[in-house]
Amino acid sequence: MNDQRPNPDQLLARVEREQAKAKRGRLKIFFGAAAGVGKSYAMLLAARERRAENVDVVVGLVETHGRKETQALLNGLEVLPTRKIDYKGTVLHEFDLDAALNRRPGIMLVDELAHTNAPGSRHPKRWQDIHELLEAGIDVYTALNVQHLESLNDDIGQIAGIRIWETVPDTVFEDADEVELVDLPPDELLVRLKEGKVYLPQQAQHAIQNFFRKGNLIALRELALRQTASRVDAQMLDYREDNAIREVWQVSERILVCIGPNMLAERLVRAGKRLAASLRSEWVVVYVETPELARMPAEKRDGVLRILRLAEQLGAGTVTLSAPAMGEAIIRFARERNINKIVVGKPSRRGWRRWLLGSVVDVLISHAHNINIYLLGSPQLGEREELEAELSLFKKKPLPGLRQRIPSKTRKRYRGYIWALAVTLLSTAVGRLLFGRVELANVVMVFLLGVVFIATRFGRGPSILASVLSVGILDLLFVLPFYSFSVSDSQYLITLLAMLVVAIVISNLMVNVRAQAKVAAHRERRAAALYAMSKELAAAQNEDQIVQIAVRHLHAEFSSRNVILFANAAGRLVYPRRQSLAESLRGADLSVAQWVFEHNEMAGQGTHTLPGADAIYFPIHDEDKAVGVLALLPVNLRRVFLPEQQKLLETFLRQIGQAVARLRFSEQAKSIQMQIEAERLRNSLLSAISHDLRTPLSTIIGSASVLAEDDGHLQAPHRLELSRGIVDEAERMADLINNILDMARLDAGMVELNKQWHPVEEIIGVVLTRLRKHAAGRPIKVKLPPGIPMVHVDAVMIEQVLINLLENALRYTPSATELEITAESVGDRMEISVADHGPGIPDGQEDKLFEKFYQARHESAQSGVGLGLAICRAIVEVHGGRIRAQNRQGGGAVFTFTLPADQPPRLESEE
Repeated sequence: MNDQRPNPDQLLARVEREQAKAKRGRLKIFFGAAAGVGKSYAMLLAARERRAENVDVVVGLVETHGRKETQALLNGLEVLPTRKIDYKGTVLHEFDLDAALNRRPGIMLVDELAHTNAPGSRHPKRWQDIHELLEAGIDVYTALNVQHLESLNDDIGQIAGIRIWETVPDTVFEDADEVELVDLPPDELLVRLKEGKVYLPQQAQHAIQNFFRKGNLIALRELALRQTASRVDAQMLDYREDNAIREVWQVSERILVCIGPNMLAERLVRAGKRLAASLRSEWVVVYVETPELARMPAEKRDGVLRILRLAEQLGAGTVTLSAPAMGEAIIRFARERNINKIVVGKPSRRGWRRWLLGSVVDVLISHAHNINIYLLGSPQLGEREELEAELSLFKKKPLPGLRQRIPSKTRKRYRGYIWALAVTLLSTAVGRLLFGRVELANVVMVFLLGVVFIATRFGRGPSILASVLSVGILDLLFVLPFYSFSVSDSQYLITLLAMLVVAIVISNLMVNVRAQAKVAAHRERRAAALYAMSKELAAAQNEDQIVQIAVRHLHAEFSSRNVILFANAAGRLVYPRRQSLAESLRGADLSVAQWVFEHNEMAGQGTHTLPGADAIYFPIHDEDKAVGVLALLPVNLRRVFLPEQQKLLETFLRQIGQAVARLRFSEQAKSIQMQIEAERLRNSLLSAISHDLRTPLSTIIGSASVLAEDDGHLQAPHRLELSRGIVDEAERMADLINNILDMARLDAGMVELNKQWHPVEEIIGVVLTRLRKHAAGRPIKVKLPPGIPMVHVDAVMIEQVLINLLENALRYTPSATELEITAESVGDRMEISVADHGPGIPDGQEDKLFEKFYQARHESAQSGVGLGLAICRAIVEVHGGRIRAQNRQGGGAVFTFTLPADQPPRLESEE
């Protein structure tokens, strides 16, 4: 009780948090209720103060919105140039993340935390840019309005009637190192709005009539104040935990209502609700399950469950604690949660029983310092009779679905008493064998051993019976005078009394140890189940795998068939595509599940909403948003609604929701990345086509115009030269368009290979013939070993690979250098290379050369669209081969691709 040593696990967690914070920058958020309260102004004032302290401060991006007083604060501060992005004909100015990372100041100012970046940016959201700055060790100042918090999105929409699309995850706000509230009364903000200090005059009038109504501003201000107060409260709790402070601080009202399996439980909950409502404070209902209470009949445990569910319906948080001592557990929990008011019922024990056995109220009054204790009086006789009548009715009508197993428990209890009698008789027989040969104390040990065995196996009642029987038989058969309960020597009275007390104490201790071991085993099993499911969920790749994993583990833990339902594109819940598991529930009521999904509340059997349903329906949510519904058909409602089982189920559902959210976020990130890549490829394609089409078109138009306007003065050689120029440029345009079409077909998987057996020398000969005009005057050397086998390929495609490689070499190498083509069989592969003696490949670009629209920069390079090598890689990979590029030792580059060398067909000899 008085141990003030800090928890080692908490110390370790604190050290890990401090180490993580030491590696990253600090985030300070200037937080406000709406635009115009002065967040950017306060941020710039703080930045100038730090600049005066010789701190390196850089403005990455600050939106002044034309406000002169805000613009004036930028004077004297270094401002990074913005990154300009052309989006649909409009130039957008975005924060330059790369420039900020290269500059690496002490503090970086980045306004509008919830901003959505323009397409083509590295991150979709600005808060992700800021996260990268923090990970790089740069401190960041930023600004945020309360309506942009993700968890408040629905509430803001209901208040203002406007959907806020730009939101920030609450974790970003919670992980901030400092939050400074910038507050302004609604009337003053409306004055600033009318004066044009927030928006332009024509926009200000529209804003006043819509979002900036006074009622909206009051509600937003209250939300901002509450969010800041909650953060301050969380910081206070963290400080108390880090510094192992156990005394309660009277900083805010927190009420703890303690209930037990008695008639006062419901009255305590209702009284706690009234007290919390009058104080507008947080309240928690706690039930402490001691080893003695863990052995209660099922009816009383159901009663506790009903009271806990009533407390949740009234808005309380509910907690179930397991501890040997109820008073100590309550005080420890109250100090951990900084609770300053405890509501309990008056003690039921009176007189000597209270003096001997103690009372929870006495423990609380003695040890709960700085905590106010509120006692709820016991009902009068008439009220008590009514409560007892209600309790008896509840006992007769337990929760639906709960099976009565009292007869089996009764048989087990009788079996324990029979065993107590049998073990006592066995101890008596052993004692008779030892009597006269050993001291009486050793015989006493034999009987105590039997009592310990009974206490270990069958509990308190049989062990007390064994204790009493052992003392009686010891007095009857082993203490003079024999066969009589009278004692001749008074010292034997002390021995018998001590034996009885020791036997009862040992039996109680063994029962408690057995109960605690049972609780520990249950906890270990639950922890193992949670670990197993979380491990499998972490490895799940799609929602079908998540469903199968969850259904299997839920059935193993709760012995109930179940199914997990997700919404389709129209928002309607549907069955999973695959239900091959025997544990899956078929026939769930989709209308009930849809109601649960839309209202994010539990419903079905055993609840107060749609209790006539056969199954129980639980919402699966991530944070405050439902992502699916669990339909569970319980064999026994107690397996679901007991406090410890309900907490376990909630943890299961939370893990499932987080797994689904992780998977969907991953898919969303992939989709965004694909969109960014598609946008980049589109821009590259348009840029390349516009450049490479403009040049030949200009030549064709110019030559054709000269020919059309000729009145016979042009001589035949000039006309022939102009005509050839038109043909050459037209062929160049045709090659460009063919490359684009080939790449599109390869990407779409629309290419069907026409594989035949072809000699390598024949393929190379065709390629050289087609390039004779283009490679005029360039020496090309071919090296083929004798007896080289044929290849099973699509000859037209492989010819295109060689043509593209040779054209690439002709484009990037001096005109007088030699090109080399080699082919050889290496194991089960055919390896073909094209080498040159040009400038080579820049370091680090060996793999980039094969990307679409990528072009190496060389002075000797001719224009191109950057698709030739990408087409080569696509064709080779379709054939099951690989292609690579590297520099030669003597200078130049070599491009090598490998093809599978299948077994050539056997030629039949002619007769």
